[in-house]
Amino acid sequence: MRRYCCIFGAGIIAAFLLTVGIAFKIADVFPLWTANWLKGEITLSEGSKVFDTWKNPPSPVYMEFFFFNVTNSDAFLAGMEKPRVVEVGPYTYREYRPKENVTFVEEGTKVAAYTPKSFVFLPERSVGDPELDLITTVNVPAVAVMNKAKDSFMFGPMVKVWMKSLGYGLFTTRSINELLWGYEDKLLKKVNAFKKVETEFGFMLNKNGSHDGEFVYYTGEADYMDYGRVDTWKGESKLSFWSSNYSNSIQGSDGSAFHPYLTREERLHVFTPDLCRSIYMEFEKDVEVKGIPAYRFTPPRSVLASVEENPDNEGFCSPPGQCLGSGVLKVAVCKKDVPVVVSFPHFYLGDAEYYGAIEGLSPVREHHQTYVDLNPTTGVVVRANKRAQFNILLEKMSRFEFTRHLKKTIFPLFFLNETVVIDDASATRVNKLLMITKIASNFPIFIIGLGGLLVIAVIISINRLWKKKIFNLDLWMQ
Repeated sequence: MRRYCCIFGAGIIAAFLLTVGIAFKIADVFPLWTANWLKGEITLSEGSKVFDTWKNPPSPVYMEFFFFNVTNSDAFLAGMEKPRVVEVGPYTYREYRPKENVTFVEEGTKVAAYTPKSFVFLPERSVGDPELDLITTVNVPAVAVMNKAKDSFMFGPMVKVWMKSLGYGLFTTRSINELLWGYEDKLLKKVNAFKKVETEFGFMLNKNGSHDGEFVYYTGEADYMDYGRVDTWKGESKLSFWSSNYSNSIQGSDGSAFHPYLTREERLHVFTPDLCRSIYMEFEKDVEVKGIPAYRFTPPRSVLASVEENPDNEGFCSPPGQCLGSGVLKVAVCKKDVPVVVSFPHFYLGDAEYYGAIEGLSPVREHHQTYVDLNPTTGVVVRANKRAQFNILLEKMSRFEFTRHLKKTIFPLFFLNETVVIDDASATRVNKLLMITKIASNFPIFIIGLGGLLVIAVIISINRLWKKKIFNLDLWMQ
């Protein structure tokens, strides 16, 4: 009798499990609960799973610098040859970027912070000694001064005399350290005697230990889609460098945080102060990093496309109406009017006229593409390579005779690769979190499976009892 009761009870439990499991599966309750729980955990708030790593990123960030050494400057200036360059690098630095002065505002829906960056040289990851290695490149301070003086009847002749007395020309040879972290320039010192200017020059001058200004971010508590999105930079919600609302808009995150539950169809925006603008990225392919599934997003050609290819980019023409071709962006408006042009390394995704004008350039996607690999469930960055090339616009200036053979050329100076791969400890935590969400999301299937197993057990038990009953009946009849 007890056996029959057990079988009957197991049958009821099996039916209950199947009913509940199927109901949960149809209602999609557990995936929804898991998603809501995860969205609540991925916020920029005290005690959340991501806040501490957002403030102090544990994964090592490396900044690699590659320089273009000019090997035929005299022949180029004489108009006999197109410029020839040799890529030299990397010179690698470990980059530290903790958040400081973190302050919650507007009832915790936004958080303000500064991100000072410091750099430590890593000889084991570099090709040489930055204090000893010399590079011949464009004399950027001279070009900047010449550009200011070219139309001045008083200042122009003075600059011409200064440059001649100093033996200055269009090119200079300096150490990597000088080019990166700065040196006192003799021409700038002379200019400073008449007009207050910075007398030191370096591509990373005053950037070791400094920050890009205050950012205010959305925490994501009110809407998970806003997680990490930049609200204001230096107190402003939009830029003022460009000539259209679209160009001046601050969109997306700063590249360190992305909202969870990404899709392949969406377009991700990133605001980059170095480029003085926001850019966007689109899905390219599925990848895997340390066992973590990820979507690769990368900027398409349209980001730096010409106005003919992408009319939205007209607002980036500087001065307005003077537009360059595809693959380059003139940023003089935010670089003290120095004719700096940014692009991807080796003019990747740019017009052939740009990399074709310089011997030694060869754009290759694997080496020059910018991309970020994001886990779609959590939005965590598992790998990234941010690559940007800085160039300078050279052209003939009638006041300076040594430029008489120059054709309008966007001349490459150097490019950088800011790279990061998720550290092992963080990868383990992300994998555990993904496992938990997977188990929780599939819990209805587990219930259905358990109910199914009980049904099978009940059927087997009933079958055995039935056979035993028939066997006992046969014995009785005999």
